[in-house]
Amino acid sequence: MMRRYRQVPRSEADGTFRYRHTWERRSFLGRLGVCGCCGPLRPRYKRLVDNIFPEDPKDGLVKSDMEKLTFYAVSAPEKLDRIGAYLAERLTRDVVRHRYGYVGIAMEALDQLLMACHSQSIKPFVESFLHMVAKLLESREPDLQVLGTNSFVKFANIEEDTPSYHRRYDFFVSQFSAMCHSTHEDPETRSRIRVAGIKGLQGVVRKTVNDELQAIIWEPQHMDKLIPSMLFNMQDNEDSERAGEENPASLAESCFRELLGRAAYGNMNNAVRPVLVHLDNHRLWDPNDFAVSCFRIIMYSIQAQHSHHVIQQVLSHLDTHSKNTPRVRAGIVQVLLETVAIAAKGSIGHIAHNQNNAYTFLSSVSSPPNLWLGPTVLEVFNTLLKHLRMSVDFELGDGSRRNSTSSLSSVRTKESEERIVQNAIIQTIGFFGGNLPDYQRAEVMMFIMGKVPVYGTPCHTLDTVKIGHQGTKRIQAMLLSSLIMVTSGFKCKTMGAGLPAAFLEPLCSISLMEDSELRQLVLEILHNIIDRHDNRAKLRGIRIIPNVAALKFKREKICKEDVVFMKKHGQQLYRHIYLGCKEEDNLQKNFELLFTALALITIELANEEVVIDLMRLSIALQDMALVNEENMPMFIRCGIMALVAAYLNFLSQMIANPPFCQHVSKVIELRSLDAPYLLPEHIFREKCVLPDSLDREDNALYFQTADLAEAMTVPGYNVERLSIPYIPQVTVLYTVGKILHRCKQTSRDRMPRRKSFVDTISLQVDIISNSVPDQSQLAEEITFETLKKAIDTTGLEEQERERRRQVMEKFQKAPFEEIAAHCESKANMLHDRLAQIFELTIRPPPSPSGTVTVTSGHAQYQSVPVYEMKFPDLCVY
Repeated sequence: MMRRYRQVPRSEADGTFRYRHTWERRSFLGRLGVCGCCGPLRPRYKRLVDNIFPEDPKDGLVKSDMEKLTFYAVSAPEKLDRIGAYLAERLTRDVVRHRYGYVGIAMEALDQLLMACHSQSIKPFVESFLHMVAKLLESREPDLQVLGTNSFVKFANIEEDTPSYHRRYDFFVSQFSAMCHSTHEDPETRSRIRVAGIKGLQGVVRKTVNDELQAIIWEPQHMDKLIPSMLFNMQDNEDSERAGEENPASLAESCFRELLGRAAYGNMNNAVRPVLVHLDNHRLWDPNDFAVSCFRIIMYSIQAQHSHHVIQQVLSHLDTHSKNTPRVRAGIVQVLLETVAIAAKGSIGHIAHNQNNAYTFLSSVSSPPNLWLGPTVLEVFNTLLKHLRMSVDFELGDGSRRNSTSSLSSVRTKESEERIVQNAIIQTIGFFGGNLPDYQRAEVMMFIMGKVPVYGTPCHTLDTVKIGHQGTKRIQAMLLSSLIMVTSGFKCKTMGAGLPAAFLEPLCSISLMEDSELRQLVLEILHNIIDRHDNRAKLRGIRIIPNVAALKFKREKICKEDVVFMKKHGQQLYRHIYLGCKEEDNLQKNFELLFTALALITIELANEEVVIDLMRLSIALQDMALVNEENMPMFIRCGIMALVAAYLNFLSQMIANPPFCQHVSKVIELRSLDAPYLLPEHIFREKCVLPDSLDREDNALYFQTADLAEAMTVPGYNVERLSIPYIPQVTVLYTVGKILHRCKQTSRDRMPRRKSFVDTISLQVDIISNSVPDQSQLAEEITFETLKKAIDTTGLEEQERERRRQVMEKFQKAPFEEIAAHCESKANMLHDRLAQIFELTIRPPPSPSGTVTVTSGHAQYQSVPVYEMKFPDLCVY
């Protein structure tokens, strides 16, 4: 025996020390370091730990001794690391010896110590705890794995005061992910293990996602394990009857939503990419129900300002699968459509591109949800249009593929699948643009119109040389269909903003193409833009409306901006309608859309001047059907007559002019008795008997200009303009362009009747030059022979035809250099005339003080007397 003084602290809060002498019995075995075999000689923390274990593990944790251990740990937190190490030692020994009852007691004690101790000294204890959890997860016993997972989840819910600088959870991510893919033979056990794995991953996410020092969890190597594990259980919904946390699918979905909801700006790409990879690996794009549901969860879980990241990821994935099967591409496009739809419904911030090539998000407070027309939106349209073109290429193919030995059924199947892709792309384009605010839709409309291909014109971005006329027509129809969706619900304040010249001109030029479907699409686009008060639904079909007032059309007084628009672009709309009526392949739908277009122009844009122009247009259409210079079929001629009757009946009631209404009603009554085929109710029947010819002498069946002028003799209307026949401004241009393109057609590929820019410029110059007489004609002396020639009209038609033939032959056979030189000479002449005018107008008036003139290098002053100066009348008093 020996006496030894030991210095111990007086208390935890007291920094003083006191000396205490203790008698220690040092035996031989004690000196050898094996004092652990003697109970009284063991350290106190070990004795307290040993006391919590009962003799029979079935009795459970000894609560009284556990309270002592907890009090000791709280009183002496520096012993926590030793307590944890000793518990880990016992647990490892019990696991090896398969004494699982003691293992459960040890984990219960650890859990209680974790919940009771909240100090900085808990860090070393946590390491021992995680080591014990890892031991349990490594075992092959499902019960131990579930036990370790439950303890880890309890630990994950503890909020630590200080961050951990060295702790990593790589092992737990891997182990929990492996548990999520459990393939245990027993379904009940397999479900338990998977649920435990999902809970473990959820615990890892909660423990690390808010810790800035644990940002490594968002790295690809961890996301590639987390995300597929959740998606695997969401996909494999075997236990659909289970409810709540016992169902792996619902628990995985909840964890998936929580993970995405915590994703920051820079982590979105790493979170979405594993989803796409999982869908690829498991071939879930066809069918794509699960893919759509996944991205619905993604879009509803992430923060609203991060939605464009998801859209960009899907677009990039679509580029990756550009050569995959049509069904796969269609599945990806449908997923893109779903993401765009949800992004449009949500509160999506405006996206602006700053100088640092990053995106700045400005939250919209009171404005409706929308997407800013920035690089992201244009990227969407560019990618979709590119894949639309590729889909048409795959569908049509080249000649070698069409002549291959593949069966006809396989070719038809391929085309039908490509149609699915194309329809999905069109819906996505239309929906994406249709959810933009009105002030941004115009830019999107311009963007799409700039992509509409025209055969043989290199000004467009889509090359149409390889796909030919059929492929060009397909792409035109698709882009116009998407424009219909974009313009649906478009409410522009002024028509100039909705139909700018850069958009209206190419849109109306499509009306010159020999395809009724394209012309129908153009008219529907015009309807969407012009109809600002939703009156189009009341104008469905072409008919003689007995009481227009009963339809209660909504209209406002035309504003000054719209008046200016009609003065500037009204003739383009009239020409579009005029030329669209005379096409030989017009169907009933074409005439219905033309009637709706005339009615909408009357409701939205008509003032006194526009009304007169529309009446002139109607009379010109009637005369065109009667004269029939174009050799139109009888159905087209009668259809034009029916269109004129229906519209003039509508117009007369809209302006509420009784004489006008009486004249129109009288003509309609006579037609119903003698010529019902001139009315829309009869001509558009399935079995309507058509006449052999139209009687031009029976004036009572037709609307007369004199009667209309007499009816319109009211203040505000310039009746004299009714006597001026309406002639489209480019009738010659239209006819010559039509003949030119028909001459350029080949036997294998028939080109659309669309003017090239060279033909347009050249013919316009020729028309202008022929319409302006030269100086010699102006100076010609007026004689009797001159007057006789002016009165004599015989042979004028032959001369006009000959002149047109010469113009057509000139611009058809002349080389390009000659045409260009001709245009350049006309341009130079115009510049010379303008220079002369400017010289005369800009020259300063004479001044009494004199003007400076330079002669022979010397300046001379020449004064003008005041009495010789000529002043304007307003300056003379």
